[in-house]
Amino acid sequence: MPEIAEVETVRNTLKNMILNKKIKSVNVIYPKMLESGVEEFKKLLPGRKFIDIKRIGKWLIFDLGEYYLLSHLRMEGKFFVKNSDEEINKHEHIIITFTDGIDLRYHDTRKFGRMNLIKKEDLNSTEAIKKQGIEPISDELTKEYLYDKISKKHLPMKTILLDQTIIAGLGNIYADEVLFASKINPLKKGVDVTMDECERIRKSSKKIIEEAIKYGGTTIKSYTSSLGVTGRFQQFLQVHKREGEPCNVCGTPIERIKVGGRSTYFCPKCQEM
Repeated sequence: MPEIAEVETVRNTLKNMILNKKIKSVNVIYPKMLESGVEEFKKLLPGRKFIDIKRIGKWLIFDLGEYYLLSHLRMEGKFFVKNSDEEINKHEHIIITFTDGIDLRYHDTRKFGRMNLIKKEDLNSTEAIKKQGIEPISDELTKEYLYDKISKKHLPMKTILLDQTIIAGLGNIYADEVLFASKINPLKKGVDVTMDECERIRKSSKKIIEEAIKYGGTTIKSYTSSLGVTGRFQQFLQVHKREGEPCNVCGTPIERIKVGGRSTYFCPKCQEM
């Protein structure tokens, strides 16, 4: 699943490829992917240009002037930029054609991704955006904020870090890495976390996500990017997908457990309860 670093990489790559190209037409092959009306979508986009691409959490926000096109990649969504005369892949569900003969194609094997066309002034009142927490790279993420959000929860810390209403953009990979760097066991309950541990989470989140963005995100079997970009942060992963391998700090074999149905990797010595 693409997380904040991967979505940021997609955003930056697309900005270099499609900004200010005039939209000629739109082909909606799988209408259920659109939360807004299909006819409105097909009517409003032609003649407009993407003048900017922003991001909030894992949401891409394509700026069309009066409107925003919101896009969430969910599990396996990808964007491809192709020549318009190339054959349409069976997993390409929404195709935006530009006047220069180039397509922006949304590809999603599982069809979980979602798009929504909204008026600009409605962005902050849109439910998905309104619920987003503070991003890990934001200066607004403080130890006090985290302690206030975490300290009353009787849930495992792994589950809490995946809650997008607390920290926006962290997913399974980076939650594992943040907990390892913070020396916190993924099963530790929120109510048992101290202010000092919240500070470690804050620092680790910021450092890890900044580094992941720098290296183009993480390319692993469950998510590979598109647009000719291959993430390189996987070479720096300390615990995720390293079950049975020695911990780089203490040599103890990395373990894998399930927390809230999600595979979770940790070092039982460095992250004692």
